Amino acid sequence: MQTKTYPTKKDTYIIMKKTRNMTRIALFTAVIAVCSSISIPLPSGMPLTLQTFAAALAGFVLGWKHAAASVSVYLMLGAVGIPVFSGFTGGFARLFGLTGGYLWGFLLLAAFCGAAPLTSKGRCAFLSLLGLLLCHSIGALQFALAAQTTPLTAFLTASAPYLIKDVLSLLGAYGMASALKRAWKIR
Repeated sequence: MQTKTYPTKKDTYIIMKKTRNMTRIALFTAVIAVCSSISIPLPSGMPLTLQTFAAALAGFVLGWKHAAASVSVYLMLGAVGIPVFSGFTGGFARLFGLTGGYLWGFLLLAAFCGAAPLTSKGRCAFLSLLGLLLCHSIGALQFALAAQTTPLTAFLTASAPYLIKDVLSLLGAYGMASALKRAWKIR
């Protein structure tokens, strides 16, 4: 005869924590998808979206591991054809097209934004800007390869016009993340 074992308080806490983390990862995957769908096409071929804001917000709120997981799920959804990328597009080819490098760069952006606690403003700002620099570097490099142009031309075409908007996106994401973290601690 087997004896029944019941979960302890510690087991219940671990299950609840894992469920909460998975829910937040899924929520931020949806936030990134929604922010990607809001896009304004520009002549450069690079749409104006809120993806940078959403990836940074995921990092600031979730921390580096869960933010990278959220962006990874977003990329996988898009790769299999679900229209989560800008302009309601999807498909594996988008990850290797003109703007695909920026999609890959969001992994680093989210991870770097989540690498420091929000209370450490200086470290947080440095790592966020480093993540943004890496995102733009990867994006411009892939843009150059896909467009068969020089990296400098690609940077001037596909990255430079968006840098101010992206720095403002980081600031906005930081402010919103601070508010969200305060609100979630209350509940």
